[in-house]
Order: sequence, then structure tokens, then C-alpha cells
Amino acid sequence: MSAYQEEYTNWIEEQRAWRESCILMDQSYHLANYYIEGPDAVELNADLGINRFDDLEPDDAPRAKQHPVCSPEGYIIGDPILFYLGEEEVVVTGNRGHAQKWIHYNLENGDYDASLTDVYDPYGDTPPIDFRFEIQGPHARSILEEVIDGPFPELSFFGMDEISIEGVDLYMLGHGMASVPGYEIFGPYEHHEEFKNLILGAGEEYGIRELGSKAYKTATLTTGWLPPGLPAIYDSEEMQGYREWLDADCIEANWSLGGSFTSEDITDFYLDPVELGYDRFIDMEHDFVGKDAIAAKMDDPERTKVTFVWNPDDIADVYASLFREGASHKFIKMPDIYQQWDLGHFDEIRRDGSVVGVSIFSGYDYNQREMLSLGVVDREYGEPGTEVTLVWGEEGSEKPSVERHEAAEIRATVAPAPYVTDREDL
Repeated sequence: MSAYQEEYTNWIEEQRAWRESCILMDQSYHLANYYIEGPDAVELNADLGINRFDDLEPDDAPRAKQHPVCSPEGYIIGDPILFYLGEEEVVVTGNRGHAQKWIHYNLENGDYDASLTDVYDPYGDTPPIDFRFEIQGPHARSILEEVIDGPFPELSFFGMDEISIEGVDLYMLGHGMASVPGYEIFGPYEHHEEFKNLILGAGEEYGIRELGSKAYKTATLTTGWLPPGLPAIYDSEEMQGYREWLDADCIEANWSLGGSFTSEDITDFYLDPVELGYDRFIDMEHDFVGKDAIAAKMDDPERTKVTFVWNPDDIADVYASLFREGASHKFIKMPDIYQQWDLGHFDEIRRDGSVVGVSIFSGYDYNQREMLSLGVVDREYGEPGTEVTLVWGEEGSEKPSVERHEAAEIRATVAPAPYVTDREDL
């Protein structure tokens, strides 16, 4: 078993491929997958998730739902995807497994007729249960038409269907990362290498490229999907039992924060589903953890999600500081600019000297020729075109991966999230 490489060819060409030809993202290794079966498999998730679940009917399977899971105080613990595969079968998949562990804890400590039948932990030593490929770009459909058996399913965004390749039953999701339409397919891991080579072979004439980790980490910058920078589990008295249930070596117990933003209040590093724009599918017709707190946030939202477009002259000056006497600024790695710095990154966003927001997820996109970041800002400054200042760096950091430097002020312009809005399927 091996994770994907940093670059298969060159990260700039790999970024270009998702707009000009096609990319294959191998998501088989870094996502946590929890397989839950039983009569109460859906009820368990409905009790924890903000989305609606009463529309999941066995005759409509397979189905997919975005599945944000919150703390009792209404902050995001994790933002996975729930795959409804049948009346008593769901798979919850997502980065780092924060929500999945909270679901597992409630399964063990609640009165549910369901069981966790299998787990793939990306930090463990066992191979994945399923392979998972994202095939994205203008030629994605043409390539897949050559490899799947039978007619091509007509899928809307987040629509699902069953397909087969070489007689093997698989699932297909109408998806779209990197601001381009595409598809996700997953099925038994034993076919990982065979089907990957089949897709890459069919895509050779279209210029398909496999996406390395450098480009992969920037793929969602223009889509508006903002990964939570910190799971909201550290302050809630109601979650004391959960914190004690977690292993001491889990990622939550060894989290690192970085960036120019600091606060003595841990909740300042949390995000809520309203400011992330998820209010469009919050279902107040069912009870779920955090419902009352989220209702209050919907009545009086404080912040909104935006894209920050960094000023290129100020970025150039950060690099120029390396070639002049005196203190230099924090080196900006490209394209994933805080690689190996921290697990949760927060940079101050200022306006007229006051902190009015945080930049959380940043990177360079060659297709836009811009440095972009996603974050949240006080609603009064969320209008596109608003000029703000991003404080870049972490002065006095004790992290061995962070060099001595002087913080830099980088001008930024507020833009919508998603930044690229020409997706016809969204």
C-alpha cells in the first residue's frame, strides 16, 4: 500500500489538466471510511447530522449527502459525505475521520440497532476496503465511457448510480472538485491497480494526468469548500466523555495550530455551518445535536465565508525579502503554502487595524494565476471587492519547520466563495 506522490509529472501541469483535459485523483488512502449496518444506521446519523434524512428510501439507493456533524454548541466537528447504499447500510467517508469517530462514539454509547462493520483508518497499517477515484475535467465523461460497461448514467451533482467495469459492480457519484464537473467511482480495493491503469490508459489520448499531493491540496480552493480548521470538541462539557473515549495518540489529541491569528478562546478557531453557507440544507424538522445553537446562529449570523485574493506585488515582496539585508518574511511554499507547518492554519484578516476575520485554507492556482485563500469574515466586510489585509507569518514560532521571520502584511480583496462560478452542474 502506498499513498500518492507529491508530483507525478509537474504540479503546474497537473493543475492545468483539470481545466484543459482530465485528472485522476486517487482518494483511496487518505480518507477515513466507516461502514455502518443495521436497522438504525440512518437514524444514528440523522441524530447527529444537520442535513435531512427522511428522504432516504431503499428504492432510491444509492444516494449521497453532505453530512456536517456539529457539537452541542453548534460548531462543526467534521464535514464528511454519507453514502446511503441500502436500507440498512451506510458508509461515512471524509478527511481525518473527526465526524466518523464522533458517530462511532454515539453508536457505542447510544441505543441503536446498528453496528460498525468495518473501518479504514488512513493513519493505520491496513489497506483500504475500497478504492476511490475522482475523474475530473472536460474529458472525464469521454474517458469513462470507454471503460464502464453499458450505457453511461446521467448524473446531476451528487447524484449516484451503480455501474460496472469489467463485470465488477461499483458506485458512481456525480461530483466535481477543482471547479470542474466530473465523477467519483468506488468499489472493492482489490481492483485498485487494474482499474486505475484502465482509466489512465483510456485517458492517454486526452492528456489525462494523475494528480499528486501538491496539486491535490489546492484543488478545492476555487470551489468554496472550506475544510474545518479545528474539530469543535475541546471545550464542550457535554463532550467530556467523548474526549476521554478518544485514544491519546489520535490526531485530535495531537493537533497543531499555526498562522498569525491567536486567541485564548478555543472557540475562536471553530466554524459553524451557517457561516459556511450550509444553512441551505439544514433541516430543522428533525432533532439533531446542536440544533438549538444552530437555530440561534441562523437568526443572527456573525460571519460569512469568502475567498481572499492576495495582492501579487505583496507576495513578490515576501520573496524579495530573501534577497535583501535584514529580517526576511515567512517563505511561501507553492502551491500548498503551509505544507508541513500545521494541521489547522489561521491567519489574521484585518481592516483599519482591527481583526475582522480569519484566512484558513490557502494555496496557489495556476489556472487563475492567483494566490487564493478561503476563510470567514465579519458580514459587514463580506461584500466582494472589499479591501482587507492578511497578516502572513507566525513570529516567534517554536515549530522546527518554521524559520525565523518577520510577519508581512499582504493586501487582499474579498471575492465570492466559490470563486469560479461557471460550473453548470452546481
